Amino acid sequence: MTARDTTVLHRLVASVAGPARTDSLMTTMVVHPALAGATGDRASRAVIAQALNMLLFADLIDRVPAAAAYVAERVAAGGTLCHDHGAVRTVAMAGQGALPAGEAAITRILEPLGYAQVGHYPLDRLKMTGRSYAQKDLPEDIAQFFVSELHPERFGPDFEAAVLRVTGSSRDPLTAEAAAALDRLAAEGTLDIVTATALLPVLVGCFDRQHDVPALADYEALKAQSAEMAWIATEGNAFNHATDRVADVEALAEAERAAGRPIKDKVEVSASGRVRQTAYRAAEVERPFRDASGNIVTRIVPGSFYEFITRDPLPETLATETGRRLDLGFDSSNAQGIFKMTAAA
Repeated sequence: MTARDTTVLHRLVASVAGPARTDSLMTTMVVHPALAGATGDRASRAVIAQALNMLLFADLIDRVPAAAAYVAERVAAGGTLCHDHGAVRTVAMAGQGALPAGEAAITRILEPLGYAQVGHYPLDRLKMTGRSYAQKDLPEDIAQFFVSELHPERFGPDFEAAVLRVTGSSRDPLTAEAAAALDRLAAEGTLDIVTATALLPVLVGCFDRQHDVPALADYEALKAQSAEMAWIATEGNAFNHATDRVADVEALAEAERAAGRPIKDKVEVSASGRVRQTAYRAAEVERPFRDASGNIVTRIVPGSFYEFITRDPLPETLATETGRRLDLGFDSSNAQGIFKMTAAA
């Protein structure tokens, strides 16, 4: 056993991913030294947040072949990955079985982990709203979450009815024991390692599809009006994308395009010019549906994808005001352009 194996972060991640995968993640991903080196029998909210992000990042890499190839190439060249943010989609509508409506299904997890809302982004073209959440202890070093809500009432009653038929069977993956542990974490800022280890896989399970296999007819009806809601129908609250923070996204995009990889034609640039983003096209995945007779059929649909982002430093006045070096903001136009990566398989 090495010194790294005894750190709190390694023990937490290994309890879910196993020692070998954890070793790989610890060397592949950029981890703040205060998180990587923490020892003892208590886990801080920041360490638990980092562990959750590492496991969700690993899950996305497993589901997106282009991302797995990119990560393998970077690691082989001696590079590392700086996980900037993960994106999650929700539905702002009551009646989704036992699952809380909208972003509350996610924020009830994020807030005890030390996350706070730092941005609000109308996504009017998509009839959605996005909000960004940063971890208060290490906002530049622990990945943000970009949580979006889709507003079914903006589409009409038939659409709303289809949404409820799809999501009405949702189960709540957050157990009473896990909720109590989150309450304790919110109040105290730390958990004993045994409780944190039991909590972590439950939190990971909250980032998944919670409802039953959707009817193909409902999926097609949703897709006709909203590619985003159709994506939620098959993928639920899974990571829509994870993001590598890179030094020069334009150069990376040009190189990926020249290599024939499935990268977006355009780099999205924020109104400030300080945040620039692009992404691979969504992975094509096979998902089950129920046909009109109740039989299970499968279709190829858009899955998740991998994004790249460059964040320039804030002007000195803003850096002083916020206490941050980088522009951690997002941009409504950028987000809507990136979201279109799951519009078609």
